[in-house]
Amino acid sequence: MSCVSIDMNSDLGEGFGVWEMGDDAAVLSSVSSANIACGYHAGDPTTMRETVKLCAERGVAIGAHVSYPDLVGFGRRNMNCSPQEVYDYCLYQIGALSAFCKAQGVRIQHVKPHGALYNQAAKDKKLADAIVSAVADTKEEIILTGLAGSEFEGAAASAGVKFAAEAFADRAYNKDGSLVPRSTEGSVIHDAALAAGRVVQMVTKGTVTASDGTEIQFRPDTICLHGDTREAVEMASAVCRALVAAGVEIKPLREVM
Repeated sequence: MSCVSIDMNSDLGEGFGVWEMGDDAAVLSSVSSANIACGYHAGDPTTMRETVKLCAERGVAIGAHVSYPDLVGFGRRNMNCSPQEVYDYCLYQIGALSAFCKAQGVRIQHVKPHGALYNQAAKDKKLADAIVSAVADTKEEIILTGLAGSEFEGAAASAGVKFAAEAFADRAYNKDGSLVPRSTEGSVIHDAALAAGRVVQMVTKGTVTASDGTEIQFRPDTICLHGDTREAVEMASAVCRALVAAGVEIKPLREVM
């Protein structure tokens, strides 16, 4: 098999004030890109600065993890926002993180929507277009990361924005390629070995097994490992080891695409 490469990303900087979420420093040892919360679902200016600095020191590429303005619900509650509001929210958050990146001498590699915004826009063309427009209007070479086979892909292509198809190591899939809602039992995978095997299958075979046993076809550019689960560090390490053992190189998104 020819050499295969993949980006590994994780959602980081999701603390707020004195409240901490996950072990970002440990997770960074196993990933090549980080999605940093921008203050809407989690994060605050100090946390953003510290996380950007940590990523810059580790050589991990940085992305803006944009969200609905929903700190109380961690950005996981659906909101009835207009496309214009979504555009404004995204551009605002990207700009905030970009300032911290420039202060550290690095730049934003990608934008990845979070939680409910991600899931709603994956099926809603108008919301996907709004997010893509915000990315395009930064006038920077920023990649949009979104669910494989979703509305994000077409919206990005229409606007001339690079799109990275994302798959999830620790989430279950429906047969249509969408994520099983978190309210459903079994939607989040906690077994590190199981997650590692699924990721190797995704990357080397281009398939993943849905919750009903259906084989879904897709080729991801990046794999997400959530940083807020209790087994995040163990899972990140296990997935990384399994990929390397399968002959897969882990590289930042810009080097994969």
